[in-house]
Amino acid sequence: MLFTAAFPPRLPLTTSLLDGFGPAGWTLSPGDYEPLDRALSEISAEYHRAQNHDEGSDLTVQLLRQLLGAVLLRLARLPHPDRAASEGMGGEVFRAFRYELERSFAATRSVQKYAARTGYSPRTLTRACRAATGRTAKQLIDARVALEAQRLLVHTELPVAAIGRSLGFSEPTNFGKFLVRETGHTPGGFRAGQRRPDLGIG
Repeated sequence: MLFTAAFPPRLPLTTSLLDGFGPAGWTLSPGDYEPLDRALSEISAEYHRAQNHDEGSDLTVQLLRQLLGAVLLRLARLPHPDRAASEGMGGEVFRAFRYELERSFAATRSVQKYAARTGYSPRTLTRACRAATGRTAKQLIDARVALEAQRLLVHTELPVAAIGRSLGFSEPTNFGKFLVRETGHTPGGFRAGQRRPDLGIG
């Protein structure tokens, strides 16, 4: 499920889930899985109803927004799977990496350059990222670039080549290969598949 950062209702307790650096996943008990599955199924049903019946009304949008908020609150209530591992020195390294990634993801995807900019070795960066999220530094860099690419494809009319250039790809073919590797879709295919971007969720 893809949605814009502005789409969910303002819920301070869910902020950390939306910054792109939260846990890679949770292992859910049956008691947690079943209500979350029902909530996601309800969002899917409402979204497809809006698509099939062209009901992009304010009421539909507000209903989807509140349903999404409920899902995020359920996730925020779950225990953080890597809380202990993300504290201490590793947490400090990861925070430095996060800050630099938000500044530089469109300029470089090199772990070595992030290491130089933060003052840590590539191995230290990767170890801290794994402890905090379960993903390597390179995986987080690529995921951040892919997320921005998806946002721009869905919520702007910029040509694919222009989006690729804005994210540091000198050739459209390289951007296309990158997005296929990260998402399984070509840029044009991903954009075409988002039939109702006006709803803010897909």
